[in-house]
Formats: sequence, C-alpha cells, structure tokens
Amino acid sequence: MTGRDHIPVLRAEILSLLDVSRDGTYLDGTVGLGGHAASILESNPRARVVGLDLDEQALLVASERLRPYADRVKLFQADFRTLPELDLDLSDVRGLLLDLGMSSFQLDDPARGFSHSLDGPLDMRMDRRQKQTAAAILEKYSEPKLSHLFWEYGELKQAAKLARAIASLRRTQKVESTAQLRVLVEEVCRWIPQKGKIHPAAKVFQALRIEVNRELEGLGEFLEEAVRILPVGTNLAVVSFHSLEDRVVKRTFGRLARPEDGPPLLDLLTKKPVVPTEAEEARNPRSRSAKLRAAKIRPHGPQEI
Repeated sequence: MTGRDHIPVLRAEILSLLDVSRDGTYLDGTVGLGGHAASILESNPRARVVGLDLDEQALLVASERLRPYADRVKLFQADFRTLPELDLDLSDVRGLLLDLGMSSFQLDDPARGFSHSLDGPLDMRMDRRQKQTAAAILEKYSEPKLSHLFWEYGELKQAAKLARAIASLRRTQKVESTAQLRVLVEEVCRWIPQKGKIHPAAKVFQALRIEVNRELEGLGEFLEEAVRILPVGTNLAVVSFHSLEDRVVKRTFGRLARPEDGPPLLDLLTKKPVVPTEAEEARNPRSRSAKLRAAKIRPHGPQEI
C-alpha cells in the first residue's frame, strides 16, 4: 500500500472539527501513512503539520506521500505521549489529532502479526525498536496475568480458560505464530462462525496489541497535559476504534470540560461521538468502529485573558 492508497477515516468531519482553515501548525500525533496530514495541507496552503508515529515503515510511506508539501511538514519517529519532551515550538499550534486505529498497511502485512486471519509471527510491535512482542508476553506472563489481560483489554468471556490453555501448551512448545494462537482460541472458545459475531481471536489479538504497545497507558494523562501546554483555542480531535480507548477519551474530555473544582479547561465540540456514515462504511469497512470526539481549549490559568 502507498500513502495515496490510504483512506483516512472521517476525513471531512476531522477537517471541520479541527477548523483547519486557520493558519498555523497542526499536530498529528499518529500520522500513520499521512492521509489526514495530506488532507490538512491540501485544505490550507498556509497550514503546517508536525507528524509523530512509532512505526518506522509507516513514516517512510508518509514521507513519500507528503513530499509535495515537504517545506510545511516535519515528521518524527516518536510516541505522541512524549510530545512534551520534544523540543518543539508549540506557540502557533491550532489543532491536535490522534487517530488511534490500525492502518490496512499494518493489518495486511503478515510479518507484523496484527491480524488473526493471516499467518505470521506474533509480533504486534508498532515500534520495532522495542523488545517485547506478543509472543514474549504469551511466554512470560503468568496464567493469572494473561487471564486479566484477555478480560480487561479483550473483554473475552473465556479469558481464564484461554490463559490456562496457553500455560499448559507452553510447557511443551512456544506459541509463536498467529495461526497457532487462532486455532487455540477457536478450540477453547468452541468457535462456530456466525453472521454478525466477532471472532474471539479478534478480541485476544486486540488485548495483546494493546499490551505490547501500551495503547491505553498514559492516554488520558497526555490529553490533560496537552490542554496545559498547547495554546488557548487549540482544537483536539481523537478517533478511537474500541470502547476502552473511547471511554478514556470521553471521561478525560468530560472531566476537563466539567471539573469538580476550578474553571472548565475545555469546550466540548461533540456531545456524542461522530461515527462514519453508511457510505463511508461501504467505501471503507474498517472505518465501521471509528468514534470521533473533539474539544477546544478554553482560556485558563496564566493564559487567561
């Protein structure tokens, strides 16, 4: 897949909620293949984009995709949660975007191990510089810890039973491939394909991916910090693809917009999450679970006028 093949989810809605007609810098904390970044740069010839991503392969594609706008783009291989540590001038930031979903570029590569339907190594690392893989988790985590992981991050009813099966199997062999894990999940869950039912392996793979990449760790704290370090008037837009992430975003935005003590720090731009239209879902089936929430930073503290 190339950057131009990539279909950015909720494109028009994100451009509107970020209000990209304003001149300045837009932070794309999960730039991926550059689809949303390109949309911002195309929409406003005076906009600039700073893009962050952990996936080196995705950044290479994004760099090529954004080559026509090279004088208005800076890309970094970094976790968006490290934004406060980067030496960046944030004074003219107008918008912050986090698209927390997986791209087809990642899902369709068997070597990355993200998809239960493709046979490959149980890797699942966004940042391939890190050591811990999904296979390492299955090998090292205790049975109770695996059970908690599958229940907490995958909401799998058979979490304890699957953890027990993995603990038993790894006494004689390593669980190292996606196909191997999928077969085990199907056996434990007694899976029979049914229309409209989510394959249990999808839940298990989600749980492992979240754990490998620490996807929920520090998300709420980052949003709180962003509100404190970015200029008043900055619009924040977050796209999540599962209920656990959406819950963190919803609660954090709500807490900052309606604090128990002190003035509100955010104005909510979306009372309910924005979801794809039927037309977008038909065009891009992987957009189906996307939920977009947005807010604007209010004057507060020393920035208040």
